Amino acid sequence: MRVLLVEDDPELSELVALGLRNESYAVDVAATYREAEESLRVTAYDVACLDLGLPDGDGLDLLRRLAGDLGLRRPRRTLVITARDAVGDRVAGLDAGADDYLVKPFHFAELMARLRALGRRGDQYGPLLRVGDLELDQAAHRARRAGAELELTSREFALLRYFMHHPGRVLSAEDLLEHVWDANANPFTASVRVILSRLRRKLGDPPVITTVTAAGYRLEGE
Repeated sequence: MRVLLVEDDPELSELVALGLRNESYAVDVAATYREAEESLRVTAYDVACLDLGLPDGDGLDLLRRLAGDLGLRRPRRTLVITARDAVGDRVAGLDAGADDYLVKPFHFAELMARLRALGRRGDQYGPLLRVGDLELDQAAHRARRAGAELELTSREFALLRYFMHHPGRVLSAEDLLEHVWDANANPFTASVRVILSRLRRKLGDPPVITTVTAAGYRLEGE
């Protein structure tokens, strides 16, 4: 999934972003209210991790705006990450539209568990994905085909995970760029095609990801 991390502490932001990328998430980082607003105007994020104490505004105001501002693309899920730990603060955050609330300081393992839970919410998928003879364990970060372990890079794992969340659906290169790559990706490069080619090679025969001419790619489901 693609994550927007809104955090003004540069050290914490760098550590969390690095950890998420190591877990195959595509991460964009915003250090201010204004930067977060700009990112939300152009990208439909799967999850926004939102700090409330920003240097140029209150993240709670931004959270409320996401409910009705048509100029902003509302993330599928929003996780508040903040040092505000009073019960009233938690109630305000959840009432303003947050799907979950995590108090600083926190363990990275808990953040990952909450993100996995948010990713599953409203979907029919659990932590273990199965499509045909493919199996992907999101928590253990392992993938297999016909019982054989697949040695995948973080990007290949993320790409396969996205396909397995949408079996049988045609996904365009633009869909893949928006949900598997971050804002640093150059949309004019062959990045999607190159990573997809490597993934297909590792998945082996018979092919399970097919090309749909002039439309995109499809993971054949059973």
